[in-house]
Amino acid sequence: MRIVISINTAWNIYNFRLGLIKVLLADGHEVYAVSPQDKYVKKLETHGIKHFKVNINHKGTNPFEDIKLVKAYKRIFLKIQPDIILSYTIKPNIYGNLAAQKVGVPVINNVSGLGTLFIKNSFASIVGKFLYHYSFKNSNWVFFQNNTDKELFIQAKLVKGDKVSVLPGSGVNTQKFSIKRKSNSGKRFLFVGRLLKDKGIIEYLKASQNLSKKYPNVNFTMVGELGYANKTAITEIELKNWVKNKQIKYLGKQDDMVKVLAETDVMVLPSYREGLSKSLIEAAAMNLPIVTTDVPGCREVVEHGTNGFLCQVKNADDLQNKMETMINLSQEERLKMGEEGRRIAENKYSEEIVIKLYKDKINELIS
Repeated sequence: MRIVISINTAWNIYNFRLGLIKVLLADGHEVYAVSPQDKYVKKLETHGIKHFKVNINHKGTNPFEDIKLVKAYKRIFLKIQPDIILSYTIKPNIYGNLAAQKVGVPVINNVSGLGTLFIKNSFASIVGKFLYHYSFKNSNWVFFQNNTDKELFIQAKLVKGDKVSVLPGSGVNTQKFSIKRKSNSGKRFLFVGRLLKDKGIIEYLKASQNLSKKYPNVNFTMVGELGYANKTAITEIELKNWVKNKQIKYLGKQDDMVKVLAETDVMVLPSYREGLSKSLIEAAAMNLPIVTTDVPGCREVVEHGTNGFLCQVKNADDLQNKMETMINLSQEERLKMGEEGRRIAENKYSEEIVIKLYKDKINELIS
């Protein structure tokens, strides 16, 4: 069987879908990656994945560019002649779907998060909802990563209720993301994600700045992409102003997240909304207590008071309060929270669960 994985970056395919791809390859299928070109293409190719380049303007809303994108997808799909397409992220989901319909290839879509498009009510969100409705009306199946997103799409009549289900994100490799943590000083906080305001980066920085004055031995680190093509991205100048505080550190993008998480005591993600946060389930698997917002895609990973704390969205003061509470817990309490997080990751978010759901759905649609 020929299977296409279509996403907006090769980085995303490599970091979030490689486990699924390896299983598909081991089962004897041919796997083709369709995405813009970046340095992760070569890494994909070393695993036997054939890559086809498609240009996507992440920031653009030009209808003529979008028509070109549909045509580009159609050319690629006609060349590959896939049996099924697995599609993720907004533009591949919408425009890739339209192209797949033209060539008669079944598609499994994955709505991995609604992002800025659904956080704010604007003309762009109205257009986005129309495009989802138009492109998803003939979708073979749509996976959502939380029930809130699924119900929102059904109620807005963007998808048919009998062709959707929820799966536990992209899952986590609980063998790779594993550690025997014997200590937790509560002195090393970590934010992982693109440096976007919608990810809560400003709230994290404000809380960190205030806490650094009271706790001079506590560090607040960030890992993620700066300068991402998004209207809510913070600028390099803004970042430089924040990291003048020596306790606030920026490590850029990191490939070895196991190492980063092993050197962390508390994970923090004050996001405004997620599909299901990959960074949170990786942190949970690595026995880390978590502070995150009480919003879809974050609250699913944290049982408040058990493996972390939930805080109010867009509220730097409440975030600061929860982070300070974490600092003042005993080491034993933080270690216990980490152990509970590991239990949640193993029972609910193992990559094996996600892969089985995909394999079952692929076999069902093809048969």
